[in-house]
Amino acid sequence: MDLILSLLSLLVFLSIYVYLHFYTTRPKKSTHAGFKVYPILGSLPGFLKNRHRFLDWTTEILRNCPTNTAVFFRPGKIHGIITANPSNVEHMLKTNFENYPKGERFSFLLQDFLGGGIFNADGELWKLQRKTASYAFSAKSLRNFVMDNVSFEIQTRLVPLLARASETGCRLDLQDVLERFAFDNICKMAFNVDPACLGGDGKSAAEFMKAFDDAATLCSGRFLYAFQFILLFKKFFNIGSERKLKDSIAIVHNFADDIIRSRMENNSHEQHEDLLSRFIGNDNNNSPEFLRDIIISMILAGRDTTSSALSWFFWILSSRPNVQHNILNELETIRARNGKSIGDTYGFEELRDMHYLQAAIMEAMRLYPPVPVDTKACLNDDVMPDGTVLKKGWFVTYHAYAMGRMEMIWGKDCNEYVPERWIGEDGTCQQESAFKYPVFHAGPRMCLGKDLAFIQMKSIAASVIERFEVDVEDEGTCPAHLLSMTLRIKGGLPVKLSRVEMQGARQIQTNYNNYNNNDDYMHLFLTLTASPPLIRSVVDNKCAGDVSLSSTSTSNLSITEAAMDFI
Repeated sequence: MDLILSLLSLLVFLSIYVYLHFYTTRPKKSTHAGFKVYPILGSLPGFLKNRHRFLDWTTEILRNCPTNTAVFFRPGKIHGIITANPSNVEHMLKTNFENYPKGERFSFLLQDFLGGGIFNADGELWKLQRKTASYAFSAKSLRNFVMDNVSFEIQTRLVPLLARASETGCRLDLQDVLERFAFDNICKMAFNVDPACLGGDGKSAAEFMKAFDDAATLCSGRFLYAFQFILLFKKFFNIGSERKLKDSIAIVHNFADDIIRSRMENNSHEQHEDLLSRFIGNDNNNSPEFLRDIIISMILAGRDTTSSALSWFFWILSSRPNVQHNILNELETIRARNGKSIGDTYGFEELRDMHYLQAAIMEAMRLYPPVPVDTKACLNDDVMPDGTVLKKGWFVTYHAYAMGRMEMIWGKDCNEYVPERWIGEDGTCQQESAFKYPVFHAGPRMCLGKDLAFIQMKSIAASVIERFEVDVEDEGTCPAHLLSMTLRIKGGLPVKLSRVEMQGARQIQTNYNNYNNNDDYMHLFLTLTASPPLIRSVVDNKCAGDVSLSSTSTSNLSITEAAMDFI
């Protein structure tokens, strides 16, 4: 009882202190860069006030620091640095890699959910998983497997779903659609299981996805507790968010256990080359618990990252018709060169030729990286290249979200969406240093699935953009983000879809009416070239023989009918 009273007294004292020193006083503007430090509480007051906008708050702090690095500490022995400096990132992820493991705190907070999976593992356990997975990702057979699965999912599930939405005019959550697509794809690639979440009823998979999202969000929330003892209290008594987390993890575990049980009972792993089969065939460690951790980590890597990247990409694209126009021109060029039509499947080499589309996706990830921050632990005292001193036991966080917004890295237009910054003089998409652009991590922990991720993202983006106009609700307002293990859009991405062909025909009719029988062929030609590629080719090829574009007697209806007849 005395202990409880003491804790309550401490909380009351801290509450009064925070209120008096932070909320009722306005300290004079300080020239000191970094997090504002208060006696006893350190940076806690600022953290409490801004943790709902943690990414933007810390970005503002780092931007004002000379080396884009700041020291952060708060009660509970939570002491470390947050950096957006590429030299520091290279030091911790490559140069002095062994000194910066995940660490005990990181592993403890995610242990319930990720267990000993690759994203939560260090040392020999991490090396074992990395080695086994690297063999699979380097195999050409896996690339072909991914190509086939992505094409199947697009043609038989994604496009029909979006087509139905365009016909009915109903709004759908594009982020949810992309997550379900990615979930089906990673399950087939990694476990040779088709949950049919995007097509069919997918009820069990839908329950799993909801539980997975809740578990990821609640685990991430553990890092934002002001006092660690509150988390331990809730976890011990199984109350509040910790109870919900426990229930969600149980659903996730049951889903994974069912996959493992089915594979082990049927010995079906012997006939397949998917990731799970490779781990089952590894005699060093293939316990059901370990395999379950592998499954959860692979789903996190394959579902949440690509869907996050594409959700933000489509939101950005909705307000930038010039970028969409450039993508459509590139797709039209690739189709013409390879004798393909809209709706045909793009092959691996054709996807590689989509340089502008890749640049547009990479630029979206620069501003909205799927994994916005990543944290390591410092094993021994160290000094960063920028002179920042670290002590043993400190945390070290590199801030990918902030790095995309640093003028020191990207120039004065760092806050602008400019895909052209990635295009070289030869017209190809150029790569940046992974330590300047750590979207796919860097160093020995560099993402193994980077190339496969681009196969999936470019396939989806190309298929959607050339078929549909995506109308995002309130496109001019940046959506709030949900800081989970990945950067998701809070509340989803509601959109309305319409067929590109219909949009193009209506635009031709509208623009032609505006000319009011103008004799200038070039004016009309420029109008048509601004239309979607399909309509442009229809009008250029079909209308040329039926209608004299330079004739004042040309009927407005003739052009529209010709285009609509083709459609």
